[in-house]
Amino acid sequence: MSGEERKLQKDTRVLVTGAGGFIGGHLVAEFRKQGKRVRAADVKPLDKWYQRFDDVENLHLDLNIKQNCEIAAKGVDEIYNLAANMGGMGFIEHNKALCMLSVLINTHMLQAALNHGCQKYFYASSACVYNADKQKTFAAPSLKEEDAYPAMPEDGYGWEKLFSERMCRHFREDFGLYTRVARFHNVYGPWGTWFGGREKAPAAICRKVIEAKLQGAHEIEIWGSGDQTRSFMFADDCVKGIELIANSQILEPINLGSTEAVSINQLVDVVEGIAGIKLKRSYNLSAPKGVNGRNSENTLIKKYLNWEPDTTLQAGLEKTYAWIYDQYLARERGDAGVVRESSAAG
Repeated sequence: MSGEERKLQKDTRVLVTGAGGFIGGHLVAEFRKQGKRVRAADVKPLDKWYQRFDDVENLHLDLNIKQNCEIAAKGVDEIYNLAANMGGMGFIEHNKALCMLSVLINTHMLQAALNHGCQKYFYASSACVYNADKQKTFAAPSLKEEDAYPAMPEDGYGWEKLFSERMCRHFREDFGLYTRVARFHNVYGPWGTWFGGREKAPAAICRKVIEAKLQGAHEIEIWGSGDQTRSFMFADDCVKGIELIANSQILEPINLGSTEAVSINQLVDVVEGIAGIKLKRSYNLSAPKGVNGRNSENTLIKKYLNWEPDTTLQAGLEKTYAWIYDQYLARERGDAGVVRESSAAG
């Protein structure tokens, strides 16, 4: 990168919405490392953010409200919209209306981006947009971008994401707004939710294995039969993919996920191996479990970017397990300054 390119990058003012969340926190950390001027916004109070940096402009704003989107977007060059009501499958299945209300955030942020002359707008979509009929087999079907239609997404959360994708498309086509959309496939890693009901499968399994190990238990509860298949993408790969896609010529929504598909039983195997323990498995067949199989098909991202997420599940889970283990011990000690769901980082 030339000196002039570095100067332009440092002069770039970026807004990350959902910055107090898991992926948003990692994205803020990366932009900060690059020397960009960062504005971070989230509905959570600042002391509840997963990662928070004192040299970043941190805003506590409810972006469901149009006026707050205008405040957040004023004066920025690029917007990375990650704000949404979401969580693991347990949360999504029991909060469909709340998940759909996130459509207000993207609606108002797109309007604000247009009003303030934003140069780039990135929207974080989800693999939950894919047609449920294509995900009935446990054989980890690889979902191509075209498989989102005919539409039959995850009820609630998936419908909101699919609608917001279309809105991004039409703001680009009708108003000339530069928009890019990525469909995230099950992002995991440190600095994310690991207890409380909104955590996703990798974090939940790590916590359950840690609990069993430290408490001397020999059993773990698994939601569903354990045969459900997924691919899981490490947070570092997600952040790199966001940047590459945001600066690409890819106009339509594109998969951002790993192709290393595993069953939930295999996911437990990996975490047990990291922990050095073997547990009896209890299957809760009445618990939320989502579709039977889902995997990212990466032909297009490799074609356009000559890249795809490639952190192995083993490597990513080792880092995630170690972080959650430390957080778990801190909580047991009552060390709220370390274990709070959103730790501050300076």
